[in-house]
Amino acid sequence: MAKVKTISFQWEGLDKRGGKINGEMLGENSAIIKAQLRKQGITPKKVKRKSEGLFGLGGSSKGKKITTLDITIFLRQLATMSKAGVPLMQGLEIVADGLDNPGMARVVLGVKDEVAAGNDFASCLKKFPDQFDDLTCALIESGEQSGALEQMLDRVAIYKEKSEALKQKISKALKYPITILIIASIVTTILLVKVVPTFEAMFSSFGSELPAATQVVVAMSKWLQANYIVLFGSIIFGVFGMKRAIKGSKKLQAEVDKLKLKLPVVGKILQKGAVARFGRVLSTTFAAGVPLVDALESVAEAAGNVVYRDAILKIRDDVSSGTQMNASIKATGVFPNMVVQMVAIGEESGALDAMLDKVASFYEEEVDNLVDGLTAMIEPLVMAFLGVVVGGMLIAMYLPIFAMGDAM
Repeated sequence: MAKVKTISFQWEGLDKRGGKINGEMLGENSAIIKAQLRKQGITPKKVKRKSEGLFGLGGSSKGKKITTLDITIFLRQLATMSKAGVPLMQGLEIVADGLDNPGMARVVLGVKDEVAAGNDFASCLKKFPDQFDDLTCALIESGEQSGALEQMLDRVAIYKEKSEALKQKISKALKYPITILIIASIVTTILLVKVVPTFEAMFSSFGSELPAATQVVVAMSKWLQANYIVLFGSIIFGVFGMKRAIKGSKKLQAEVDKLKLKLPVVGKILQKGAVARFGRVLSTTFAAGVPLVDALESVAEAAGNVVYRDAILKIRDDVSSGTQMNASIKATGVFPNMVVQMVAIGEESGALDAMLDKVASFYEEEVDNLVDGLTAMIEPLVMAFLGVVVGGMLIAMYLPIFAMGDAM
């Protein structure tokens, strides 16, 4: 299904009493905006597309990107309002007033306008596909149809919060080593480009042969000074070229995802993260009354790794043909035995959603512990690496001075 682009419009019109009013509304075009206004009892007089400012950003604050965290905060606040007995329309307005991201506030007000026009909440969210994914809309729709929107909002908010926390943990595990390597590379480059040439100028006056270690460092410095543009250009081109190649090739993306799972420590974090995501999404959708086969399809889309996505789709096909889910999970070979056993117990007891929730909580905690362990392990390794690289270079630079002192 193609995503519908919504645009911000400014409008002026007359209310039922003939008074002048104005405001902003999100929609696909001016005709739809006028139709929505008439549904609300407003006679539109002027509707124009809102100016977006320089480079389409509408100012620095208005151009702020809407993140998953913004969506999560909105859903949690709306769920809290709903539990407190605040009507949906009023809740949306209160939440919009309290949001820090102006872009997200405009989206919420757009949803409020759609609800005011008489549309159901799930349909209103579907008009903003860039912010609200199919799974979120399906869960909200299920809650509306069952008359349990308040409980479903809370369940969706919890799901989003857990998913965002898991995403942040995995992101931390992946970014931390890369950040350290970049910092180490910058420090080494500064030493080779700025510090070593100073020593080299001083050594040239000695008139004697430099130690082998010093010659190596000086040669590295000269090479880097002569080729730094080519080196860094190649690195930048290689990184962006690889990203584009992976994005454009499903086969290459699959190979990269498989390779990620085999990485030491990080691979385990990704595996446990995928299992935690499987349990969390499936428990949420299944408890919401979504049929198991449809729920598994939603889980596959949220897997985050092609290996687990393909495994979950295989489980879906097996379940749709009558196979017990625990047997199908075991046959994939990518899920731990604990998951198989917990799912088997859940199927036998009729409490599958509760068992999957326990699976999700357990593996989320496992990811947390692994990330903390990775951080604790990397810190001394980084100190040792910097000590060897930086210390080794400094010693190599001082060797000629030491040798000259011994000769005196």
